[in-house]
Amino acid sequence: GQALRLTLMLKALLWDVDGTLAETERDGHRVAFNLAFAEAGLNWGWTEQHYAELLHVTGGRERILAYMVTRPDAPASQQHKHALARQLHLRKNQHYAALVAEGRILARPGVVALIREAAAAGLVQAIVTTTSRSNVQALLPTLLGPHWAACFSAVLCGEDTERKKPDPEVYTLALQRLGLAPHEALAIEDSTPGAKAAHAAGLPLVLRPSVYFPAQAVPAGLAAVLCTAEDHFDLAQLREWHGRRAHAAGWAGVQRGV
Repeated sequence: GQALRLTLMLKALLWDVDGTLAETERDGHRVAFNLAFAEAGLNWGWTEQHYAELLHVTGGRERILAYMVTRPDAPASQQHKHALARQLHLRKNQHYAALVAEGRILARPGVVALIREAAAAGLVQAIVTTTSRSNVQALLPTLLGPHWAACFSAVLCGEDTERKKPDPEVYTLALQRLGLAPHEALAIEDSTPGAKAAHAAGLPLVLRPSVYFPAQAVPAGLAAVLCTAEDHFDLAQLREWHGRRAHAAGWAGVQRGV
């Protein structure tokens, strides 16, 4: 009994960023991409529906490159495509930072309180995202204040890995950096690619669906706790979920609160 409980003790929370900490995709990144396109004189515009489809490509620069395949007005050569994608992505991130600074993007319910509660309780926390470091540095001070970095033992971003989610590389790297086994941590994600990455790294997972990744879109076979916006989202609840998930490691499927 007690030995099992100690084995399954929750030691760390691994946070995704976009869609998990805040609804950044719809109100931030998509708007910023469109501003960058218009500024470059491109007649490209991503509607909410179109952007939902593009989000299955992780990474902003990669998303632009995938979109260029469908555009006859994109540069012809791969070299020019990549150069334009880099330029657009840089400007997009600058527009995104400005939108965040204007207060256009708010934390999802319960997120800020939970990060602070976990920090006060001595849990290790890390940012584990494939978004750019500049985006994290723009968003986190707005949500958590100027000393936000004190809450996190590691901040792993898109620049830190060769492969982006759904590849588990960023989670594997986070566990190595923190010196933890997968069952000692809990990943918090909103999206299918993120959930697949955490699952492939062997992590117990809380999936809290976002605007662009609703609960009904969760693929079968992902071992996760499905947490809706109405569910309690505090440390006691996460400890309970983690204990159940870690104890049932290897069990496949998504159940509500199991």
